[in-house]
This record gives sequence, structure tokens and C-alpha cells, in this order.
Amino acid sequence: QVQVVESGGGLVQAGGSLRLSCAASGNIVSVNHMGWYRQAPGKQRELVARINNGGRTNYADSVKGRFTIARDNAKNTVYLQMNSLKPEDTAVYYCYVQIFASTYSDYWGQGTQVTVSS
Repeated sequence: QVQVVESGGGLVQAGGSLRLSCAASGNIVSVNHMGWYRQAPGKQRELVARINNGGRTNYADSVKGRFTIARDNAKNTVYLQMNSLKPEDTAVYYCYVQIFASTYSDYWGQGTQVTVSS
């Protein structure tokens, strides 16, 4: 079994910063992709940023230059540093981890609320 636990959300004023963390633990042989998605009220879940096991990253256009994704492979942990936050960044942020045990499987965190006030 695998557990994915997120932390770091909260309330911040526009222009501020937050750092999200997500740690995977349990029956893990290796971790492939790790990433963050978000879902705002009334909207579909969207990709924010993703990083593969070689360190290659992808970002949504709306967060490029403001958000940075990084991973610590020794800790099976992924981070999302969010700077210059805007009210439109308000959403529930979900961590995503693709893990290989006996096969590749996708796991999601429980979600963490990020609220940016204007």
C-alpha cells in the first residue's frame, strides 16, 4: 500500500508565497512522474506542474515564472514553491505520484486548500 500526504496550503495575500510538500511512502520500488494539479470551484482539475524522475519539468502557462516544482528522490517527496500568488491561484491543490511497485500506478493526495486574497 502507498500513502501520499500533502502539506503547506493556507491563506495568503496576493503577491505572497506558499510552499507545498507531498511525500509518498509505503510499498514503493521507484517513483516516475510527480506533480501538482489544482481544482477551483466550478472548474475542472488542471495540471499545474509536473516533474519526471530525470528532473524534466512542465508547467501550466498560467504559472510559468512564478511556480517552481522540485523533488527529493531520497525522500520520495515533491515540492511546489509558489511565488507572486494571485487570487486566481485559489484552488484545492492535489499531489499526483506515479509509482512502480509490481506495476505502474497513480496515486493522489487528499488535497490542500490554497486561498489567495486580493
